Amino acid sequence: MAVPVEPGVATVVAARDGDQRALDELVAGYLPLVYNIVGHALGGHADTDDVVQETMLRAVNGLSSLRDPAGFRSWLVVIAMNQVRERHRAHQRVPVTGEVPEDLADPGADFVDLTIMRLQLSGQRREVVAATRWLSEDERELLSLWWLEAAGRLTRTEVAEALNLTPQHTAVRVQRVKGQLDAARIVVRALEKQPRCPELAEVVADWDGDPSALWRKRIARHTRGCRRCERVMSDLAAVEGLIARLPLVPLPAALAFSQPLLTATGTSAVLTQVGTAPVATGKVALLLQGALAKPIAAAAAAVLAAGVAVTVVLPSGEEPVAQAVSVTTSATPTSILPPETAPSPGSSSSVPPTTTTTTAPAPPPAAEPVVASAKKGVSTWNFDGVTKALGDVRAGWYYTWGSTPEGVVAPPNVEFVPMVWGEKSMDQANLDRAKANGKVLLGFNEPDFPEQANMTPERALDLWPRLQETGLRLGAPSVGHSGDKEGAWLDRFMTGAAQRGLRVDFIPIHWYGSDFSAAAVDHLKNYVEAVHARYGKPVWLTEYALIDFSGGTPRYPSQQELAAFARGSSAMLEGLPYVERYAWFALPADKPGTGLYAPGGTPNQAGEAYRDAG
Repeated sequence: MAVPVEPGVATVVAARDGDQRALDELVAGYLPLVYNIVGHALGGHADTDDVVQETMLRAVNGLSSLRDPAGFRSWLVVIAMNQVRERHRAHQRVPVTGEVPEDLADPGADFVDLTIMRLQLSGQRREVVAATRWLSEDERELLSLWWLEAAGRLTRTEVAEALNLTPQHTAVRVQRVKGQLDAARIVVRALEKQPRCPELAEVVADWDGDPSALWRKRIARHTRGCRRCERVMSDLAAVEGLIARLPLVPLPAALAFSQPLLTATGTSAVLTQVGTAPVATGKVALLLQGALAKPIAAAAAAVLAAGVAVTVVLPSGEEPVAQAVSVTTSATPTSILPPETAPSPGSSSSVPPTTTTTTAPAPPPAAEPVVASAKKGVSTWNFDGVTKALGDVRAGWYYTWGSTPEGVVAPPNVEFVPMVWGEKSMDQANLDRAKANGKVLLGFNEPDFPEQANMTPERALDLWPRLQETGLRLGAPSVGHSGDKEGAWLDRFMTGAAQRGLRVDFIPIHWYGSDFSAAAVDHLKNYVEAVHARYGKPVWLTEYALIDFSGGTPRYPSQQELAAFARGSSAMLEGLPYVERYAWFALPADKPGTGLYAPGGTPNQAGEAYRDAG
């Protein structure tokens, strides 16, 4: 299921000013983010949907008072966390006695299980998600935010604001909860190991099977002191790398906007009770359908903020409560149907036809001629048609992961940038070839991955003076993930480089998005911005595309999704002054993946989009 786009500032401003369609887009675009924050924070309690709905209603109700539209996401995250804490306080004030209520979370079908099932997780990624069951409420609240930060969907500043902490204090709290999560991962492994350690069996003999922070401490304490159990602590991968490429958990049916929508008249709308024929006036109305048990005043306030008139039909056959408000609209009515759900001409629909007629849209203006950008580049290997493709794609530069073009013949004015791939490429002859073939040198390729350059930051620092001796402008090692994270591979390298007085002129990074919706452009932007903010140096995005690695076997987007991302990402990167260059992965489409040009040098749909962008 594609995650809806996170709308930009223009949509926020339009929604605040009473544009119903913009409000629909705002609610739909941010629901997945709020659902994932609340779901992880509450551990999948049955109140999750209610808290999500209440968060969105409060945001809609308060939108008119939002002073800084650019801060909408931060503001929304704060509202979500306040609602989570309010739910925790209410839960503590009303202790549960007697029989267990039916609406309590089902341990066999909570948010953890939904995450594992819907994202098809296995191996250590499954263990990480399962380990969240063992955290306390406060720990889960923080984890729900840091999780999305590690995945590139929130910034550290937004996390700090939601926690009402300084970024420095937030960093301390994050490190602490990561330690607790790693302890919980060990607990998950120890309990799943068969046959179970006899001494561990004695420790948990009185355990009721309900994961808790107290039992996490007891089991972890045993594991650390048991020779038989301590082996489960081996080969634990860094948690940031495991979750960095996880997509958002898809919305449940109760929150997803899949019902037919009625074309708006721009002045009024009707909302009927769920259970009768669904007729709605947009996504805000659909959200309210799931919140009819809430006080009508709150629902009415939210709808009034949206600038529409709504009739709510209550359960149990009660009389409807109508509330109308006058709004100013444009003369031409607009449809609130998103393009992917709009019925095609002649298609059948359960929605009654409206008598409103729409004016045919004006033809789009003639396209401006595209000028190739010096920023835009590609990564490539030699293939049939590579010269033609390099000329057609309108890129200003390329690289081959090597010190030479590797047989690639480029058109004039397309710059080659050499790379010293890893430690085995450090012989003097290769360094000389790199110096002879370019003016800029890319450092080691993904040293944070075992299957790539595979070296510690300390070893890279030991080798770095030899790269400096080439006299070329020098980019840091290009990490595969977590380039913006304190204590991660790149952070340790840059800290060591400063301590040793080594030169690093710019920061190359890689990024692959697992969310194939339009939101991917903002996810990429958040990551690039965070890397630049941490090191204050120019950024080169030397590999990027959309690939979902979360399921073991890579999952690729459609050509339509890839083309949309190519257009949007290129436009975004061109507008960031600190991004010096960016390169798509990869130019050849001679195998399944994200390539742009088929053998012979013919562009596919994504290739045409990348060619015409930038």
